[in-house]
Amino acid sequence: MESPRHRQTLEVAFGDTDASGWVHFPNIFRYVELAEHTFLSSRGIIVFDRNEGGWPRVNVSADFKRPLQLGDRIEVLLGISRIGAASVTWDFEIIGSDGELAASGSMTTVRVGPDGKPKILSEDERANLEGR
Repeated sequence: MESPRHRQTLEVAFGDTDASGWVHFPNIFRYVELAEHTFLSSRGIIVFDRNEGGWPRVNVSADFKRPLQLGDRIEVLLGISRIGAASVTWDFEIIGSDGELAASGSMTTVRVGPDGKPKILSEDERANLEGR
């Protein structure tokens, strides 16, 4: 990821870890989702509304490079690699307290209406995603 569009700092909490003391792998996706929601909200894009719909995940992939532990301050770097008619593909990196890459991957979300069917992105949503 060359130039992340969103950067979020988080701290690994006790509940994020498993018996080994390391972050349990699904929490990596939770960190990415938190960064995604913060990014969307900061751009005036509704994350979820019963009358408007939301952004369910249709594909996620991650490579885990090294473990994260309780108390680590991490950075989630989130960028958009593709905007489709009704979808967004995000690339992410998780950087550990030591500045080293802990995980990276991608996630595709689809804008859906309240009926759960894909909803074409409006020009305003597209402009907000692109930072225009």
